[in-house]
Amino acid sequence: MWILTASKLKFEKYRKFHLMGIGGAGMSGLALLLSQLGCEVSGCDVAHSYYIDKISKKGIDFRIGHSKEHIEELEPDVLVCSSAIPAGNSELEFASSKGIPIYKRAEVLSWLFNERSGIGVAGTHGKTTTASMIGLIFELAKTNPTVAIGGELCDIGGNAKLGKGPYMIAELDESDGSFELFNSEVAIVTNADWDHVDHYPHFHSVINAFKRFLHNRKEQGLAVVCGEDKGVQVLMESSDLDNIVTYGWGTSWDWGAIDVVHKSGGGTSFKVLHKGKTVDTVELRVSGDHNVLNALAAYVVGSTYSIPQDIIKDALNKFSGAKRRLQHMGKIGDVDIFDDYGHHPSEINATLMALKKTFPQRRITAIFQPHRYTRTAAMYREFAESLSIADKVYLMPIYPADETPIEGVSSHLIYSAVVDNAGGKFYLCSSSDEVVDRVCEEVVSGDVILTIGAGDVFMIGDKIIKILQNRDLSANAVVIEA
Repeated sequence: MWILTASKLKFEKYRKFHLMGIGGAGMSGLALLLSQLGCEVSGCDVAHSYYIDKISKKGIDFRIGHSKEHIEELEPDVLVCSSAIPAGNSELEFASSKGIPIYKRAEVLSWLFNERSGIGVAGTHGKTTTASMIGLIFELAKTNPTVAIGGELCDIGGNAKLGKGPYMIAELDESDGSFELFNSEVAIVTNADWDHVDHYPHFHSVINAFKRFLHNRKEQGLAVVCGEDKGVQVLMESSDLDNIVTYGWGTSWDWGAIDVVHKSGGGTSFKVLHKGKTVDTVELRVSGDHNVLNALAAYVVGSTYSIPQDIIKDALNKFSGAKRRLQHMGKIGDVDIFDDYGHHPSEINATLMALKKTFPQRRITAIFQPHRYTRTAAMYREFAESLSIADKVYLMPIYPADETPIEGVSSHLIYSAVVDNAGGKFYLCSSSDEVVDRVCEEVVSGDVILTIGAGDVFMIGDKIIKILQNRDLSANAVVIEA
């Protein structure tokens, strides 16, 4: 088993881990890593999820709900909780009364990361895809990396993998400030935007957090940052950071992308510049300008570690995407159904623009489920503007996550912010069943349907597909003028 000294001491002390919130992407990934390390792992969550199926196959004990009985029965050495578990939870309080150490997920993950050659991918948007691309590059380079990603990486069959090599690629979450626990050898910042308004009261508090993250690099550690991003530009202007490599469009940065081609039906290609000179051409299966920048960041990291160009290119070409990141869910006749995790106006903008460039003459229907009352209240105007890129928009009720409702905050805020209802293309829906019924009534041949949001909106795509399988859509088609 490959564990370096400091983390080995931790894992010799703690052998039995109980994870609260194990049904989430990040916590389930940590559970898999701990299990692969030879630890005894159990967990609980309020409901069954896709990720529970993944960990159950590995023999990890799972319980529904939160209860002090879990602690009594399982007798863990340590309890790990997700940031979504509120203070005052009975299971947490009971563990504390018994003197059982309590850690956040990021704290335990950092024990592994900080003892390796850590490649930390941070950013308000794009970090899952960028980390996934880097993970595949290092996998194909046979470095046997450890990988911990917040979303599901289709190409390695999971969201976490314990490797025997020296490298660890991890997606680092800024939502609660926990990314500041990680000491990266290479730190990537894809962008710095105002999000998670419950934790960051204003834009500059986000910038300050990213500044601390970059200052926490290991000695001589490298920072790879997207110079195109306005938030990163503010970060660079207000910092005394060194050892920085920039990437973006054209020749203004250390690394650049030019001659981008968006292929009809999906995929992109671009030329890679280094110090203003063309050094390579990359072909991607994934679509959108945002994925060109994600791929460029991954290319830079691979080059930093002297991975051969042909391996980097091959990995990026083979990369089929991360689950819920503009994922193609199915095709019924000439109707394509996609799903995306985007829950911030910038992410929605990038996803819809990618679809517009991929399918320039087809009607785009967006089904959006806002995520959290606080985010909706702070950004409803920006949501309305981004969603207006679509040709039709169905607004679902807000997915609350762990928040309580806020008076006067609902999806109607977004609806009311659309100027003249953008030609009558926005529709408020009271339930997922209503959305499915209305979309299936109005869909025609050639439509592209997108479900988007961080809640359970992804379930709608499968329902639409099942209904459309028995429908003849060939009678009508809508063509959008380019």
